[in-house]
Amino acid sequence: MVSRLSLVMFGFALAYSGLVFHLYGLQLTKGEYYFAQAASQAVLDAPRGLIYFVDKTGTRVPAVSNKEFPQIYAVPKAIEDVQETVQALSGILGLPPEDLEKKLSKKDSTYELLEKKTSFEIAGRVGDLKMKGVYVDAASDRFYPFGRIAAHVLGYVGPNKNDLSEGGHYGLEEYYQAELAGKKGSQEGGKVVPPEAGENIVLTIDTNIQAEAEKILAQALADHRAKGGSVIVEDPKTGKILAMGSVPNFDPNAYSDARIADFLNPATQKVYEPGSVFKVITMAAGIDAGKITPDTKFYDTGSLKLNGKEIKNWDLKAHGTVTMTQVIEKSLNTGAAFAQRQTGDAIFRSYVAKFGFGEKTGIDAPGEVSGNVRVMEKKDAPPIAFAAASFGQGISVTPLGIINAIAAIANGGTLMRPYVNSELGQKEIRRVISADTARAVTGMMTSAVDKAEVAKIKGYAIAGKTGTAQVPDFVRGGYTEQVNHTYIGFGPTSNPRFIILLKLNEPEGAPLAGTTVVPAFRDLAQFILNYYNVAPDRAE
Repeated sequence: MVSRLSLVMFGFALAYSGLVFHLYGLQLTKGEYYFAQAASQAVLDAPRGLIYFVDKTGTRVPAVSNKEFPQIYAVPKAIEDVQETVQALSGILGLPPEDLEKKLSKKDSTYELLEKKTSFEIAGRVGDLKMKGVYVDAASDRFYPFGRIAAHVLGYVGPNKNDLSEGGHYGLEEYYQAELAGKKGSQEGGKVVPPEAGENIVLTIDTNIQAEAEKILAQALADHRAKGGSVIVEDPKTGKILAMGSVPNFDPNAYSDARIADFLNPATQKVYEPGSVFKVITMAAGIDAGKITPDTKFYDTGSLKLNGKEIKNWDLKAHGTVTMTQVIEKSLNTGAAFAQRQTGDAIFRSYVAKFGFGEKTGIDAPGEVSGNVRVMEKKDAPPIAFAAASFGQGISVTPLGIINAIAAIANGGTLMRPYVNSELGQKEIRRVISADTARAVTGMMTSAVDKAEVAKIKGYAIAGKTGTAQVPDFVRGGYTEQVNHTYIGFGPTSNPRFIILLKLNEPEGAPLAGTTVVPAFRDLAQFILNYYNVAPDRAE
């Protein structure tokens, strides 16, 4: 796939070079003075560092580059007839005549940018006018060859609020602004101090996994008419983020067309109640504390009353005597509450903290937020608060926070710091549970996959857990009829190569997660297993 991508990019470069050559022909319409002025400024600009994706072989694939784009500018003091110029340009540029007139009427101005990163077709039409005081130029600007893919991870470069310069906004463009920007050159007493180019950054994001993950997410959203969604793929052993994407997103090549709300990365900057995926955290806490085992039995009556409130199972049924493994298999709320009560409030709360809930993961991304588990931290926290938290309601997490916590179960018990800049390398935060506990919980999750069969992949032991959580009603209190679906799974369990989170926001009709995110997970997991050529670990 990489070779085909390279061939396409090479062909694009050839075609583009011809267009640039034509553009420079149009530049002859400029006066020598203004050309020299622009060239002098360009010499002082520091080339911004590039950003690369990689593939499984470590081959770098440009994710963000610098490219020459046509731009149109005016020198108002050289314009002879403002009205004539406005009339000629407004139709071509699609700009309101009053806005153009305001810019072109500045008689003392020697530079007014009219159109940045315009098309070659528009640049050609303006150049053909040969109007004095209006010029076509070529300027280096950011180019994102994959468009919307990984847009939240990358961010974009645009004007700064406080001055006329540009800088990174959102994503890595913002987080690594200082490193990418380099140092601008200067002129001192006729001596030119050359600029220092920005640093290049090589990411942990795998081009092929990222593209496939976003493709599968988009299809799931379309199939179930969800309002949005997220996908994350992480290497549980190291914390490397192999893919991260969300919808709604934006095209960083045309960021001005997007809503401001779409610039926030839902994977790291938005929280939600995770639902039943949190049950594996509850089980891990109880087992590691020695309070329960996968075989501990519980008699399920179908409901539980605490503090005047009733907890029921999702299917509104009583299941009789069940083990803790069966609680995970059947996703019983009452069973999770039982496990939490056996563990005890203080111990349960301590494990929730050790797994990283309520704190930031530390990923190298701007504006990361932490989840909220404060309902359990109050001195007078009622039993119902802990019971609800045991199955992921009444508390909030980020998608990255929950997948990174469950990655600690996948890797044998260690919480890792997630990262996207490959230069950072892996970093252990702390040991959360023992290796024995991790194996026990992994076995419970694997049994859940085997029994449900939807996420099962022939020849591989896969561990996973669904989560269906009601969406809170922030106006009237309580919960709405809408739900969010989450599935988190990893494999092969003998030597996990990936952990995947797939989340759908409010799929239409509130179906079961087993019909929405679980099939999408299976497709993505199968792709990754094939992509890495992972040998089967289970005889079937």
